[in-house]
Amino acid sequence: MINYDLALMALEGMGRSRLTVKNEAGEIRIEAKSQGFKELARLCLLLGSADVAEGEEFELTPGIHLEGGSPKLRLTLVAEEVD
Repeated sequence: MINYDLALMALEGMGRSRLTVKNEAGEIRIEAKSQGFKELARLCLLLGSADVAEGEEFELTPGIHLEGGSPKLRLTLVAEEVD
């Protein structure tokens, strides 16, 4: 189970320092000030923690977490493959 208090703090931080996501010529580009990248990293670390279930996700919303023209961005944990 994700620590939702920490997740909300990161999402609120992204509301103050938004990301810009662009799809140009087959390349996805994420641009942000340093604080925006720190909050994105915090969300990724929460998803990568040991107590998170497969399928847990964060949805970053244009106009709130992303600059206006950016497409919606979803961070989702997938199952690890066992060799």
